[in-house]
Amino acid sequence: MVVSDGPVPVSRELPGDGVHFHEIWNTEGAPAPITAVEDEPTQRTLAVPPPRHGTKIRVNEFAPGCLDERGLQSPVHRTASVDYGIVLEGEITLVLDDSEVTLRAGDIVVQRGTDHAWANRGDTVARVVFVLVDGAFAEDLAASLPGGLEGLMRHGPRD
Repeated sequence: MVVSDGPVPVSRELPGDGVHFHEIWNTEGAPAPITAVEDEPTQRTLAVPPPRHGTKIRVNEFAPGCLDERGLQSPVHRTASVDYGIVLEGEITLVLDDSEVTLRAGDIVVQRGTDHAWANRGDTVARVVFVLVDGAFAEDLAASLPGGLEGLMRHGPRD
């Protein structure tokens, strides 16, 4: 049975950042519960990381020309998750502590809990699918992070 075949149920915009979040689906718990009837899971507060022991899929659209004084479009952030980013359209730069990589349509990146930011330095919209899987830092890695786990992004992009 098809539950929905239409526009994305929830879209949110951060106009100052030039980013649109199109929330597709998320799960809570593992294994993910499969029920006969499912409430709309995207009707929640915009949070970057997935729910605890859960997953999230969203499409982000990064508008061109919305860079801050550091040349970034998103805040530098770290989440306790494994994120699969699949570039559908345009190009987007992944900015890490010590390097950058520009991704183009068809490229895939696996982001594993590092400090990072995004920047669309091109002249067209960059559209990226993100599949986020809740994760947990190994104790030795958590202890080595500046500020430990206190610096993790736990809510929305500006919280």
